[in-house]
Amino acid sequence: MTIFRTTLATLLFAGTALPAMAESHGMETPITYGPRPFYLINMMEDGDLKDKLASCTGQAPAKSDWSVGHRGAAMLFPEHTAEGYTAAAQMGAGIVECDVTFTKDKELVCRHAQNDLHTTTNILASDLASTCATPFSPASGDTKAAAECRTSDVTLAEFKTLVPKMDAANADAISVEGYMDATAGWRTDLYAAQGATLMTHAESIDLMKGLGVKFTPELKSASVEMPFDGFTQEMYAQKMIDDYKNAGVPASDVWAQSFDLSDIKYWIENEPEFGAQAVYLDDRYEAEDDDEGLIDYMDPSTFKPSMQDLADMGVKYIAPPMWVLLTLDDVGKMVASPYAKAAQEAGLNIITWTLERSGPLATGGGWYFQSVTDATDTDGDYFTILDALHNEVGVKGVFSDWPATVTYYANCMGL
Repeated sequence: MTIFRTTLATLLFAGTALPAMAESHGMETPITYGPRPFYLINMMEDGDLKDKLASCTGQAPAKSDWSVGHRGAAMLFPEHTAEGYTAAAQMGAGIVECDVTFTKDKELVCRHAQNDLHTTTNILASDLASTCATPFSPASGDTKAAAECRTSDVTLAEFKTLVPKMDAANADAISVEGYMDATAGWRTDLYAAQGATLMTHAESIDLMKGLGVKFTPELKSASVEMPFDGFTQEMYAQKMIDDYKNAGVPASDVWAQSFDLSDIKYWIENEPEFGAQAVYLDDRYEAEDDDEGLIDYMDPSTFKPSMQDLADMGVKYIAPPMWVLLTLDDVGKMVASPYAKAAQEAGLNIITWTLERSGPLATGGGWYFQSVTDATDTDGDYFTILDALHNEVGVKGVFSDWPATVTYYANCMGL
């Protein structure tokens, strides 16, 4: 662990001045795997895949668009910060994500949700705690601690005074300090301890241009009713695209995302160059009530709209979570699910999320790996999952909280 942290600290230190250097001197962002991919390979069961991955240990690391930095490098760095984005680029992520939401004065910023400031920043311990839609209330008896703080309740200037932290909250806490101190044991507060840097959407674009990476912004659903003070959903969707146009970023370098199909259709109709790579984030994967548009990923008859319907609308990219794309066959091998096969048949490009997100595979892996839990024993099986996503599903990219793992696989397989 000491070697691991020292390596990351070196990366972070080197990365703080990197964007300006890259831009002014034409330098490429230096790519390094760090020790983790090799640690994972050593944990794998003996076999052809392990042998292939081990054979690549001497290769020169290179950037890959198959490797997508999920909120930066969120396994260990505070998400949506300059430091996290830089770390993702230095681990070879060819594409890095800024989740986009808006402030009270309708400025776009990078946050996973409009209402996550209470779990991702120090707002509850700051003078801005009074702006929170739901003030902090401590746990009491069977009642859990709670709070809700929104970017739409603070101005951009106020937002920039906040200090980011690892995304977590302790629902059993009886104090603000206890509520904020909840980082999972397999993550770390090391790279938040001395402060990290929040970013506007425009600032993230400038940073990523300097780092030489491409973009996958996600237009987040608003926690407030739209229109918001005259700011309509369409204006919101357009403003996000305009930031790339104003920065001179070609549409071919941008994969705009949304869980709201109407946003995807808006871009297809009004910004066709950007719409050509718009990514429909599909979260309709719980089969409970077909009237609500929910789907069973193992039953194509529940896909409404169907994969072909989506393709006919002009959708070219679809992105469900990893577990929706994989299932186990009769001998326990990871294979493409009916959902994945239907997307393939409709000619949709598939992207997926999120590797190394919900906990070690040795303890089950959590939500993101639920369909293949019976086939995973150690964290080395992250590579088994990647191999199935590549060979069985044919995904075009994988979001990861630690991009070096995906970058290593992509480089080794020539993706």
